[in-house]
Amino acid sequence: MNFIKLIIITALLVTFSGIKAQSKFLNTIPDVKDVSLKTTLFFKDKKIEEAFTFLRTYWPIPDNEIDEVQTKSIKSLNMVEERFGKTQGILKVKEETIKDIAIRETYLVQFEKTAIRLKFTYYKTPKGWIVNSFSWDDDFDKEFK
Repeated sequence: MNFIKLIIITALLVTFSGIKAQSKFLNTIPDVKDVSLKTTLFFKDKKIEEAFTFLRTYWPIPDNEIDEVQTKSIKSLNMVEERFGKTQGILKVKEETIKDIAIRETYLVQFEKTAIRLKFTYYKTPKGWIVNSFSWDDDFDKEFK
């Protein structure tokens, strides 16, 4: 009987080891906007690990998934800088809302010869705002209307 309990406990630990709830909620819309701005500045300054450490606090997805995005981001951004020069600045492109339940902010990090787009989507839970999704790409021409 103890052997079966040990297997069940081990299985539960393995199952839940990759699951992590964010430790904080954002209380106000200015707090939400601050997360987007700070993360964008981390990207501009090539502080990618710091950016994901900061986002992780408010992003309720498993740590291993965040780690994977972080690793790919570091590799890709090194190539962007080699090809397109150093960062020049940031620009907030737009802010969109769905009533009082969701906010999306879009920023550009400008390089000498191109820009990358960062998109942040937040969702309002009963406890406060959380990061619902974060992505970045080099397809900023989709911002033209």
